Amino acid sequence: MTPATLRVTGNFSRNLDGIEAFLREVDATQVFAELLDDLFAEVFPALERFPEMGADFFHHPPTCRETQVRTQQLRRRLGPETSLREVLRGDYLLLYAHRERDIFLLAIRHHRQLSFDLSGHWPD
Repeated sequence: MTPATLRVTGNFSRNLDGIEAFLREVDATQVFAELLDDLFAEVFPALERFPEMGADFFHHPPTCRETQVRTQQLRRRLGPETSLREVLRGDYLLLYAHRERDIFLLAIRHHRQLSFDLSGHWPD
């Protein structure tokens, strides 16, 4: 079986830069090195082999009308061939899109951060 191709988005790169800057400010650069080690040694190879290993992002039922509308819009933008998935690894939540043999790394955040901003990925 051919492994999936990982594609890093600009937002994902900026998220990593932000994580690194924050950890540097609190003198925890080793924590960032451990995060990178885990991503490259465990998470990315697993995603390449098992692209649907993450939980379906849309499995969470919308709780208000605005969320329902935005969820429907996002599903339309993604199309039927693309799934939006999430992986929780340690203190981090990784968001990615899976389409055919491609995995688009969209965002990585500390699990206590508020939200993902997807507007830059699928402009109107």
